[in-house]
Amino acid sequence: MTGTVRRVEGGDMPQVSAPSAGQLLQFVRQGRARTRRDLMELTGLSRSTVAQRVEQLVSAGYLREGGVDVSTGGRRPSLLRIDEGSAVVLAAHLGATHGRAAVVDLSGRTLAESAGRLSVADGVEPTLAWAASRFHGLLAEAGRSMAEVCGVGLGLPCPVDRRTGRVIPTPMLSAWGDHDIVAALSAQFPGPILADNDANMMALGEFTAIEAGCPTLVLVKVGTGIGAGIVEEGRVLHGAGGAAGEIGHIRLRGHDDVLCGCGAHGCLAAVASGAALARDLGRSDPSVRETADVVRLVQAGDAAAVRRTREAGRVLGEVLATLVSVTNPGVLVVSGALARTGEHLLSGIREVVHQVARDRSTRGLRIVEGRLGERAGVIGAASMVVDRVLAAEAVDARIAGPRLPVG
Repeated sequence: MTGTVRRVEGGDMPQVSAPSAGQLLQFVRQGRARTRRDLMELTGLSRSTVAQRVEQLVSAGYLREGGVDVSTGGRRPSLLRIDEGSAVVLAAHLGATHGRAAVVDLSGRTLAESAGRLSVADGVEPTLAWAASRFHGLLAEAGRSMAEVCGVGLGLPCPVDRRTGRVIPTPMLSAWGDHDIVAALSAQFPGPILADNDANMMALGEFTAIEAGCPTLVLVKVGTGIGAGIVEEGRVLHGAGGAAGEIGHIRLRGHDDVLCGCGAHGCLAAVASGAALARDLGRSDPSVRETADVVRLVQAGDAAAVRRTREAGRVLGEVLATLVSVTNPGVLVVSGALARTGEHLLSGIREVVHQVARDRSTRGLRIVEGRLGERAGVIGAASMVVDRVLAAEAVDARIAGPRLPVG
């Protein structure tokens, strides 16, 4: 993850008569101000007031000054930058069978990262222990300390009540119960603990990587299960109960004979997920046990695996066509383990989406494989935490306190 993290959760800063230090920081984050003079011109604040605000931000570890801008006459002004080295974020994406964790600075640069196998079916305690162990090891690898951690972001393969930090129980992850993720991690790590569904985190990550000018992105994750994340103007759409994007258990016509792990019949995930393909292909080839085996066969040109993957793409397209008609995204990102089959999956999705969705909804729509691949979840989780820590309200509330980290 490189470059400046796009501001993805806060939206446009309201114009006020006397912007606070935290609000001045937003101008720098958005690239609207590079110098103290820029801040004066944008806000109408006096030189002395801007100087005071900037000095507060520098002292608290939010900003640093370095380098010089082009002079318009007189002394060349110093450039203002986010002090990316003053704190770090811990981010993890915990999938059904694999996890990835990273230490990221405030600019979005990854300092250390690792991935490995895990099983969320074992329960919440072993899964969180996996993440905690990775975090400690990665901090040591990056040469950073726990005192520098300003927050933790976590993507989980289940719905999360973001108001309480509790997992919303599902039949697929009954072992997780009604667990308080935030409380469990707050006892071990400083700063805000932000947990969300993994598809939402992945969508947020991919949103940071798309070109400017695309306000709406939809991501569908196709792996062991299926889920979607919707980002509008940098904000994740969660819905009234946090269930926005939960498309994996939409019932499909003509598939009533297919039993889903949730107990219902004909669910999208039971027909078109990586686990569904592994189940079907495994009937004739016992070596196929999981999504990775399906991907291996498709990449090797196995006719049955290719045919079944393209069929899954068309089934996905039926559901995604409705989602596209409702949200009208500029980009539909296909991600997750099964997305590694590339055009075999994408072609079926494109075919049906363009056949079924309204013309106005698909005009200019790009249906693509994710740019960030397996890293999308940790990038999205890190972005969410950075945005929370550097939000104007958080900065103003802590500006008189100790140097970052300020969890």
